[in-house]
Amino acid sequence: MVTRWWGGTAAAGGAVAVCVFAAMGLGAPGSTATRAAAAPAQEGNIPYDGRFTFVRIRTDVSGGLGSSIDFSGRGRRGRGQPPWAHDYPRAERNFAKILTATTLVNTYEGGSNILTFDDPELHNYPLAYVSEPGFWWMDEAEEEGLRSYLLKGGFVIFDDFGGMRDWSNFEAQMLRVLPEGIFYDLSDLNPLPSVFDSFFEISEPEALAPPYRGGWPQYLGIFEDNDPAKRLMLIANYNNDLGDYWEFSDAGWLPIDLTNEAYKFGVNYVIYAMTH
Repeated sequence: MVTRWWGGTAAAGGAVAVCVFAAMGLGAPGSTATRAAAAPAQEGNIPYDGRFTFVRIRTDVSGGLGSSIDFSGRGRRGRGQPPWAHDYPRAERNFAKILTATTLVNTYEGGSNILTFDDPELHNYPLAYVSEPGFWWMDEAEEEGLRSYLLKGGFVIFDDFGGMRDWSNFEAQMLRVLPEGIFYDLSDLNPLPSVFDSFFEISEPEALAPPYRGGWPQYLGIFEDNDPAKRLMLIANYNNDLGDYWEFSDAGWLPIDLTNEAYKFGVNYVIYAMTH
């Protein structure tokens, strides 16, 4: 079974400025109108060309906890798009610019490729991102595809979910993929896993944000062979939403120090995925 090793309370901490976009003074970030305007139809994928390309996973909700929810026009969760597309494509476009500005990674800045876990093309990319896994559901082909991707060296970020309902659905899906996997609360490990210092040093991971959906941010992950000394295969940003920080970093709605911290997490995840 997937076992959860939960941590303690969040620690307070400051942020070191990385890079931010100029404020644009637009409407409230959570408004339906603003999000609908910022979320155009899915763009075409680019062929693999060796550059780091952000990969967003298109997920299904038909068999999970989201199967009975109408997502069209539900404000924060709707904005005319399914959960997997939240913050698309502004989050990855903004993040790619930061990755280029702060590292030597040859990055595609035009957006992201949208793939499914059972797409063979996924194995060309070291990192994949899943939004709102609280509503995620897989068929058998996707289950096998994700298992193969993780065991062959892929790294997956699960982001933008919180609360026990979301966790229960996420855990149930991961039980299908890695039945013997153990979720470790990464902040509780001593020393901290190298994902937190693969580029920027993040000494207090849980200090990123105030409570989200009733709980403090936690970073939970499964290691290869359930051994914290080995490769981290996935990270769950539970009770957190890095994508929101990235999406609205050019709008001036969110604190600069927290936005900078969110970018540091993303850069670290990329560097870790490319070097482990």
